[in-house]
Amino acid sequence: MTQTLNMPAASPLTRAFNAIGGVVANRVFAVARAIKHRHDAQMLAGLDERMLKDIGLTRSDLRDAYAEPLWRDPTSVLVERAGERRNNRRRASFGLQASVISAPSISPENGCTVPPTNRPARYAI
Repeated sequence: MTQTLNMPAASPLTRAFNAIGGVVANRVFAVARAIKHRHDAQMLAGLDERMLKDIGLTRSDLRDAYAEPLWRDPTSVLVERAGERRNNRRRASFGLQASVISAPSISPENGCTVPPTNRPARYAI
């Protein structure tokens, strides 16, 4: 014997209220998490330069992270910076260089010719 409950469908107003409440709750939790991470990251400020270098950070990274607005998570900046340095160290250990777009040379010894001008030389020797 199964019993089914026929619940009335939620009204559009109820659904809108629930959606707005969910968005507000998510924002509040995100701000609370950012404040908690900011408090946890203060421990890094007590480390010396050698210890910061061991984890791939510098004092300026900490300043940049704390310059973020209060509602943003400062640890995201720190994670990004440490990851960039880690990737650069890996590239260097494999002998790879960062991709650099080289410009064509304009020096005459590399086969580049300077187009002639119809202007007289300014300083005659």
